[in-house]
Amino acid sequence: MSARPTGVVPVETLLAYDGLAFLKAIIAGELPQPPITETLGFALVAAEHGRAVFEGEPQARHYNPIGSVHAGFAATLLDSALACSVHSTLTKGETYTTLEIKVNLVRAVTAETGTVVAEGRIVHRGRSVATAEATLKDRAGKLYAHATTTCMIFPAKG
Repeated sequence: MSARPTGVVPVETLLAYDGLAFLKAIIAGELPQPPITETLGFALVAAEHGRAVFEGEPQARHYNPIGSVHAGFAATLLDSALACSVHSTLTKGETYTTLEIKVNLVRAVTAETGTVVAEGRIVHRGRSVATAEATLKDRAGKLYAHATTTCMIFPAKG
């Protein structure tokens, strides 16, 4: 992943955008990527209403003691894609939090896997609850993990 600026924006900045515009500003480099993206080496690369895509490069530094990439790497990319698919539906003045996440790992990720893509999609968006699903695949489309989430939506406190 190319080096992109990372950081956390002030709440006033966050609340000045609707959800999709905020994500698109991150992709365009107008706002920083969150610090976790630098820590694990992944980035938000696409967003549209109800959909968000992250790409990451699994490396040996992500390995667990048994010689594969730690499940937390896949879980973090999936959680990011899930949450941002919900975020993309927010209007100005709304925020959300994750209530539940479920991750299914279907094959080991290694440094040889190459770039992986986590794509999250809204399943349901109500007034106060949203659900989403996501997949983690390699560039050839092979599935490595999938996940679901439930998020609570509520008015932001300014």
